Amino acid sequence: MAVGTVPDSQDLPRRYGGRVTTFVVLSCITAGMGGVIFGYDIGVSGGVTSMDGFLSMFFPEVYRRMKGTSVSNYCKFDSELLTAFTSSLYIAGLLTTFLASSVTARCGRRPSMVIAGSAILAGSAIGGTAVNVSMVILGRVLLGVGLGFGNQAVPLYLSEMAPPLHRGAFSNGFQLCVGIGAVTARLTNFFTQKIRQGWGWRVSLAVAAVPGGLLTLGALFLPETPNSLLQQGRDKRRVRVLLTRIRGVSGVDDELEDIVAANSDKANSSRGLQMIVTQRQYRPQLVMAVMIPFFQQVTGINAISFYAPVLLRTIGMGESASLLSVVVTGLVGTSSTFVSMFLVDRFGRRTLFLVGGAQMLVSQLMIGGIMATQLGDHGQVSKTCALVLIFLIAVYVAGFAWSWGPLGWLVPSEVFPLEVRSAGQSITVAVNFLMTTAVAQLFLATLCRMRAGIFFFFAAWLVAMTAFVYLLLPETKGLPIEQVRRLWAQHWFWRRFVDTASNGEQARFDNSKQSITVDVVVEADPKRETKTRMRGHLAQELGFSSDDCVLDLDSNEEIESFDLSAYTTIKL
Repeated sequence: MAVGTVPDSQDLPRRYGGRVTTFVVLSCITAGMGGVIFGYDIGVSGGVTSMDGFLSMFFPEVYRRMKGTSVSNYCKFDSELLTAFTSSLYIAGLLTTFLASSVTARCGRRPSMVIAGSAILAGSAIGGTAVNVSMVILGRVLLGVGLGFGNQAVPLYLSEMAPPLHRGAFSNGFQLCVGIGAVTARLTNFFTQKIRQGWGWRVSLAVAAVPGGLLTLGALFLPETPNSLLQQGRDKRRVRVLLTRIRGVSGVDDELEDIVAANSDKANSSRGLQMIVTQRQYRPQLVMAVMIPFFQQVTGINAISFYAPVLLRTIGMGESASLLSVVVTGLVGTSSTFVSMFLVDRFGRRTLFLVGGAQMLVSQLMIGGIMATQLGDHGQVSKTCALVLIFLIAVYVAGFAWSWGPLGWLVPSEVFPLEVRSAGQSITVAVNFLMTTAVAQLFLATLCRMRAGIFFFFAAWLVAMTAFVYLLLPETKGLPIEQVRRLWAQHWFWRRFVDTASNGEQARFDNSKQSITVDVVVEADPKRETKTRMRGHLAQELGFSSDDCVLDLDSNEEIESFDLSAYTTIKL
């Protein structure tokens, strides 16, 4: 048994070479169009469903209730058909997810992005020219297919292309693009609702074709990620050339070897979903892939995103004022995502999760309290009260935009090892779509029945998810993506599930003693027989000075059992 003392495990990734290159930035911006599409389609539906022209043409019953005074403020927009318009996109995305996972794993990230953009183009064209409810919903279904492929491929692409020390910022760029898309949708709605003929909603639905077209064309010229190329069995030397171009330095051998090692189970990647569900060693990642997107949705954010204009009209605001208010809150959210990009790799994922969760909790409680005391079944709230509600919604959106919004995509994309990463991402996307569908389908009916109590319902979930992060989520900042798997063996709870030996690994980190215990795996090289040589190679493999590495062997018999005369490499 060899024991190496290391000052801080956070120093491990610094042995990777590389810098933020223009090549990587441009590639990630192009891929980020997938996030713009996602945000646009989230933001556009709420505004369109509050437009008089759209409601009178496709949902006349809802339009009559909105204009009348006999129905409760909380129930005016309660319509199964109206919620079907919103949720059909997410049902289609859910059903597409697992097909998208297979395509992404077998063919690469780029083909999935091309399919995503093409489906978005078709859905936008049908939605913008719709003459009946069936066409409107068909357009939404095609948009959902596009999002199913895009949300599968884009987060993986960003996390694999990003330099290890900046992976959080690059991956959070996906949520930034989502925010930009949502703000664009709300601005589009604000201006198109002013078209007097009442067909402004057509423009709103059709504009999604712009980012869809950019994603389709851009993906045709993007490089594939080195991780994906090796997963497809491409030549290692050619992948090294690409990785050198991506990182902007020639010293990429350490990172390449980690990717190759992570790809050693490539033959099993076709059954990645089965492996995740049945093998104990993937239990921590499976829990994160399910619970993080689940919690992301029960923050209540999509209730606000989908129905904020409807909610503001519920408290008595006019069509134009409600859409303008949503634009303001959207700008706050997008600005807050910039904060996350700068802070996530400095303070870590856990800190942002915890502080953002507390911020959302307080604002949800205050929104619920004001609506419970100030808004009855009929009438309106005062102007001052409405402004306070808009402010609290902005505070809530800001808290989400720099915590659960970006991190809900970042963390699941980085915790899975390569052999099951695409399958793991498909679980994350599927749960996200499933919960988004549930929120979209049930929110208006639940608002009608629970009244202001629905905001206390979301607040209770915020307490639960904050406790979950505090107790069960390890910190991943600064670690190369192919080394994140080692964290689970350190964690007070998850280490009981992780069978590291099954991966050729046997490592235990002890933070209090600042040491690491390793079982050594050896290969033939009869020239390397000394403890000194073994200590030097162990130190190099772990990424710290050989002077800090203490070799502790119990006996000569133990040395023989490790066959030190055959020693070449140490596999963790």
